[in-house]
Amino acid sequence: MGEQISNMRDNLVDYFQNSPDLTTNIIETIGIFVLLWLIRLIVLRVVLKNTENKRVQYKWRKNLSYISFFIGFLAVIQIWFSGIESIATFLGLLSAGIAIALKDPVTDLAAFMFIIWRKPFDVGDRIELDTIKGDVIDIRPFKFTVLEIGNWVDADQSTGRVIHVPNHKVFTNQLANYTSDFEFIWNEIQILVTFESDWKKAKKILSETVNVVSKEFIENAKKQIAKASKSYLIEFRYLTPIVYTDVKNSGVNLTVRYLTNPRKRRGTSQMIWESILDEFAKHEDIDFAYPTIRYYDNPKEGKPGATPKI
Repeated sequence: MGEQISNMRDNLVDYFQNSPDLTTNIIETIGIFVLLWLIRLIVLRVVLKNTENKRVQYKWRKNLSYISFFIGFLAVIQIWFSGIESIATFLGLLSAGIAIALKDPVTDLAAFMFIIWRKPFDVGDRIELDTIKGDVIDIRPFKFTVLEIGNWVDADQSTGRVIHVPNHKVFTNQLANYTSDFEFIWNEIQILVTFESDWKKAKKILSETVNVVSKEFIENAKKQIAKASKSYLIEFRYLTPIVYTDVKNSGVNLTVRYLTNPRKRRGTSQMIWESILDEFAKHEDIDFAYPTIRYYDNPKEGKPGATPKI
């Protein structure tokens, strides 16, 4: 047994001694990986020393990993495939083979480059893609990760589920971004009051209430629209809240429309509803409407001029 091991060792030594190119290639490959690892480590230490922002640290760590891998990949190819006259020819053949055998992963990589370059969304953005809604918490070459909102939970609150989405979905599905460039959304609340209620007074109460709640968002929204209009055709004539009036089967419908932060939608809605409940309770001539059965005596309750003649 010992003799066999000794023979194998001698054979390996002879092989490497008689193949100087192979030995050189192995040493150069190891050296490249060690050098890239050291450079990445030094840069990361400098970044971690100069910033405590977790998002900045995360991006540097991710980007350095991708750059190191790409540079190392190209360097190793040049070492081991020096017999090929043109590296572009090799990469072209390799890309064609991969594209045929691995269609979806290649599309994922293409989508990854699109996400990094065009930035339809970034880590921290709230998006909706197909039937998936949530906050983006990670982006990788083949998939991105979303912390889900909505679904069985009301008002865009988090469900706690982490969903992994293939990158190529951005090419085939409609993408909505809640927070990119313009970090506000329009929200609406419908309040139905009876026909007998003083709906004008109710409308005034709603206007005063929603103005107080949305005041903090309006000035910031104006600045963001001015910034976003440089890249997109975004025009809002009015950013102040408004109350619309229409009629439903059960009463007068007052719709409150106001600006809010998408992550504060449930909180602002609660504040408005609590204020409405408190204020309406103070007025005897305002009452909420709901589906009811009512018998209407037109001769007694109707307008004299509109009473049918018998």
